[in-house]
Amino acid sequence: MLLHGIFPPITTPFYPDGNVYFKKLESNVERYSRTPAAGMVVLGSTGESILLSDQERRDVLKSAREAAAPNKVLIAGTGIESAIETLRLTEYAAELGYDVAMVRTPHYYKKQMQPANILAFYRTVADRSPLPVIIYNFPQATGYNIPAELVIELAEHPNLSGIKESSGDVEKVRKMVEGTRHIRRSAMVTETFEAVTPRMLEAAAVGSSGDGGELVQVGALGSSSPAKPSSSAITVVGKMKTRQKEAGFQVMVGAADKLHSSLEAGAVGAILAFACLAPTSCYEIYAAWKEGDGELARLKQERIAQAAQRVVGELGIPGVKYGMDFNGYFGGPARLPLLPLTGDVKDEVERLLADVRN
Repeated sequence: MLLHGIFPPITTPFYPDGNVYFKKLESNVERYSRTPAAGMVVLGSTGESILLSDQERRDVLKSAREAAAPNKVLIAGTGIESAIETLRLTEYAAELGYDVAMVRTPHYYKKQMQPANILAFYRTVADRSPLPVIIYNFPQATGYNIPAELVIELAEHPNLSGIKESSGDVEKVRKMVEGTRHIRRSAMVTETFEAVTPRMLEAAAVGSSGDGGELVQVGALGSSSPAKPSSSAITVVGKMKTRQKEAGFQVMVGAADKLHSSLEAGAVGAILAFACLAPTSCYEIYAAWKEGDGELARLKQERIAQAAQRVVGELGIPGVKYGMDFNGYFGGPARLPLLPLTGDVKDEVERLLADVRN
């Protein structure tokens, strides 16, 4: 699965009484579906997944899946502390039609999170997962920072497609990219080299009804086979033409204020909480970099750097949610123990976002 581009890790909206506000969740997802974002992450850290019940997680996954456009890659945050519970939620996400599972590093028993434990955990999950898996490293929240050497070792597993590295350490990104450069894998893409999802194949196959298109098995899309088909070979599914693109082990980042430098270091995309409130501004950095315009990418980066650091890095989910409210999405309240912003801080957020495109 191609993971290039910008992905907002969507928030979970709540009513004032704390119940999940599914209508607003669907509205946000539909709006993100109309942005240049490559896809969405559901139940990431920004989605307050750790504050949801098991049933709420499943309901949020289902609601977001049903509201998303078929041309967007859907990543499900399925990481639970145990491998068995992680697999249960991953299997449910696969049944719904998600494309990728994002599994955060286990961290509660920190002294026992030695290399052997982490290797066994991810290999077990990757062995049994019906979806391609990406590692999720967020040491600011978990207190555990997976070493680059472990990531490079895990990258050899054919069902581990990449990592979301949220530490903000650009040198670590560079080290992981260099250490996994030898891994050769391919991903199915459109003629314009955008990701192809199982939902896109299903829709194309259903829409073919007698056009004579060649049907590709949807189950094959999640495969991380080391084989390297010719990128020039075209496969037709209904009216959709697809080809293969070399993807390898894909490093994504989670710090919007360091997006440009991370892309320069070899990252292929980003899962950014700041994209929940300003997806277009984040995409513009990626697009300028992709087009080789480093100066424009740097200017676009400078425009959001202060806002991203303050709103996301310091104020966290309440800051992100208020920024969404300000920019026309539905943010709403967070769940306790997270508290709403004070009036003075809300004014500060509005000033920071005054020139940020959403």
